[in-house]
Amino acid sequence: MWAIGIKEFRQLRRDRRTLALMIVAPMLLLVVFGYAARFDVDEVPTVLVGEDAGQIAQLAPDEFAVVDARAGGRAEAEDALQRGEAAVALVAGPAPIVLVDGAELFSAQAALRALAGSAQVAQPAPRPQVEVLFNPQLQTSAVMVPAIAGMIVVFIGTVITSLGVVRERQAGTLEQLGVMPFRPRDVFVGKVAPYFVVASIDLAAVVGISVWLFDVPFRGSAGTLVLGSLLFLFVTLGMGILISSVSENQGQAVQLALMAVLPQVLLSGMIFPIESMAAGVRWIAYLLPLTYFIELARGVMLRAAPVDALWLPLAMLAALGVAVFGLAVVRFRRDLAPAGRRTPQRTRPRTRALEAVR
Repeated sequence: MWAIGIKEFRQLRRDRRTLALMIVAPMLLLVVFGYAARFDVDEVPTVLVGEDAGQIAQLAPDEFAVVDARAGGRAEAEDALQRGEAAVALVAGPAPIVLVDGAELFSAQAALRALAGSAQVAQPAPRPQVEVLFNPQLQTSAVMVPAIAGMIVVFIGTVITSLGVVRERQAGTLEQLGVMPFRPRDVFVGKVAPYFVVASIDLAAVVGISVWLFDVPFRGSAGTLVLGSLLFLFVTLGMGILISSVSENQGQAVQLALMAVLPQVLLSGMIFPIESMAAGVRWIAYLLPLTYFIELARGVMLRAAPVDALWLPLAMLAALGVAVFGLAVVRFRRDLAPAGRRTPQRTRPRTRALEAVR
């Protein structure tokens, strides 16, 4: 038994990748998630609407961080919240109005607590009217279901896809495809297409069931959500192929896939609000595709945000898709190319040596 234990320890020590995932990764995750695991939002983005912005600013609690001030009335305030420019809008007038974006659940809860506990709002004359838009009951399911739909796509696109391609490599069928008269892009598309179809069906089913069973509103354009979903699928499938190309077996693929999925679940705003994260950790959230899909899905389903207001998440998903998918294609082509080119490269020096002897 002691000899077996020593043998396993030596084998583990030689496997540097697994050893790093066992020791370095937990420490890194502890530091990152320790700064990210907060539900309290200290600053709520706020827009001031009205001719007298200075007067309405006096009604804002300290937690309200003013990001813009503009002329207009309630319509302009609702448009600012619908486009995701702020989480709270203060409208000046004879009867001041405070509009809160219920689609931003954590920011809305923080805003309502600040309004209830602010001395400036407790005794004003006249007292402002508070109204929650887009998610009046502040239902958790309304903001969680779009995020869960994205998480399911991440799981299928990253974990399942990587395991499927690695299994092909271990079985030797990937090398057999390399010597067949197939172009690398044909093999790549053929491998990715089934996972793309399954992930698309799952995403449509999750959205449909959530609207029917959990009464999650769908107020926006289905075409905008479809466009964002396609871009998001390209990113996740590219991550799965990329992970499979650097993994030697299914065990390594699972480890790397979990390392790619876990930060997206915890740092994308699905569980913890991005606004509450430390600045040193928050930048990681802006590199994760799930962050932008959640922003897009909530904007379409809850706020009916127009497509021009969602240009940033769409552009970021497109950029990430091109980068990740392009790198995955390059790695996949590299895996297939040696199977057909290995023999000529190795036999050429031997042929020259035989000619020299003759």
